[in-house]
Amino acid sequence: MKKLVLAAALSAAASTAFAGSYAEPVVEAPVIVEETASSSAGNVLVPLILLAAIAVVVSH
Repeated sequence: MKKLVLAAALSAAASTAFAGSYAEPVVEAPVIVEETASSSAGNVLVPLILLAAIAVVVSH
């Protein structure tokens, strides 16, 4: 009877030691947000060059 109680106690203690399995943690890659350079000067420059070219053509 003592062996049965001892075996039950040891198996109960051993089962809690293996309750969870080792799994590598899942690490998500960090999100990198790259800010774009503001090109508002470029957006104004192109129409100004076109207006200057039209003005040159009209004046000739």
